[in-house]
Amino acid sequence: MANASTNQAFDTIEAEAPATHESGSSEINRHVAWLANATRASRSTDHDPYHSLLILRFALINLLGFGLLTIAFLQGLVGQVVAADRTYLSAIIFFVFLGGLAHCGWRILRISNELNMVRDFDPLVPSKAAEYLANLRGCPSGNRSVLAGALRLKLSQSVAVVRQTAGSLVLLGLIGTVIGFIIALSGVDPETVSDIGAVGPMVSTLISGMSTALYTTLVGSVLNVWLMINYQLLASGTVKLITTIQEFGERHAGD
Repeated sequence: MANASTNQAFDTIEAEAPATHESGSSEINRHVAWLANATRASRSTDHDPYHSLLILRFALINLLGFGLLTIAFLQGLVGQVVAADRTYLSAIIFFVFLGGLAHCGWRILRISNELNMVRDFDPLVPSKAAEYLANLRGCPSGNRSVLAGALRLKLSQSVAVVRQTAGSLVLLGLIGTVIGFIIALSGVDPETVSDIGAVGPMVSTLISGMSTALYTTLVGSVLNVWLMINYQLLASGTVKLITTIQEFGERHAGD
């Protein structure tokens, strides 16, 4: 109903446009007619299922990930990591991962909505496509590459945040490795190595430090892989949105 009423409104404006003789009104009518043609053309294209598949893939990937995490928790592996890490760096890595995953999910939802808006284009609804078309309207052909570059840069900035967060997980894991080795070596006293009574505490400290080093590295690496899979999904959706908006703009730039 909303699409039909919008098209009827555009048809009414286009029918009344020839009756206007003032130059300013004619320009407005031509611009409205151009937007009406772009709207009808976008709605006549085949349905693109990519926007729904984007959310579905994100849901399936993370359902699988959290399912495996639940199995590890039930097997006692998660508790073993938490108990062995005296620095609580593994927990910090996990919360950083959750923040990056939440941001990635929010961006995927935004990308999906923007793809919907391109498919069901309505110039009265604010969107990336409407903004790009407004800037493209009347723009010289030589400056269109500048607009396309600005669009790519703007959309790519939000994607880079997820990639940087994923990289920070590995960095935090390496920091945990260094801290673990420091803890392990802090209990070694060369002067008491020959004392049998002092060997036990030194070995205990050594094992504790090595556990911290290995577990933080493991947690950081696994969560990095998990988040990078989501990043690749977000990056592919962003590329799809950029190309869709640019193709849509070029198709109607000369109308």
